Amino acid sequence: MSDTTEGSPSYSRTPRTTPTRYKDRATWEQEAIHAILDSAYICHLGFVADGAPVVLPTIYARVGSRLYVHGSTGSRPMRGASGEQGMPVCVTVTQVDALVLTKSAFNHSVNFRSVVAHGTAYQVTDPEELDVALAALVDHAVPGRSAEVRPANPKELAATAVLRLELDEVSAKTREDGADDDPEDVGLPYWSGLIPVTTVHGTPEPHPGTTVPLPAHLRRYPR
Repeated sequence: MSDTTEGSPSYSRTPRTTPTRYKDRATWEQEAIHAILDSAYICHLGFVADGAPVVLPTIYARVGSRLYVHGSTGSRPMRGASGEQGMPVCVTVTQVDALVLTKSAFNHSVNFRSVVAHGTAYQVTDPEELDVALAALVDHAVPGRSAEVRPANPKELAATAVLRLELDEVSAKTREDGADDDPEDVGLPYWSGLIPVTTVHGTPEPHPGTTVPLPAHLRRYPR
């Protein structure tokens, strides 16, 4: 479900997507949430298996207001989501933008952008939707890549599974502040400030068996 906040489409707020601390850092705006999701590669998929919580890192892709999460047909989350009832999950994505160093140990922090999505995940079984999902998973990391590789064969498809999660109950939270020293600490003889954190993509390195020139979609990389 969604609503509109100050003219911008937003996801509906729920008790699970409303933080209890630093509420001013939260947003439900679809544009902001989608931007964070589109900027990262790895999500953490949380679920309950045999009465115990499990959190697994994996790759994902967003298509509209859906998340597709990659996995193996034999994995616990895929087995749990294979039925009509689906599987309750929580998916999180976090980007770290800076280490925040203050003059006191207590006030150290991290500048970040994060998304938390709750809902029921289902295994994708429709062949056409599965094609869309698998192409999106490849293109999310390297735009245009799915058109430049061999598609998965039947044996590979039999070993691959994808979860679908509708982005209905979702919110984002960010911190983009400076090093906020307490007034009584300002005069202390310690360094405070930010250490920016960025992801750097190197120059593509061809495999020895590669004979074709670097394709256009990789010449444009990093995005």
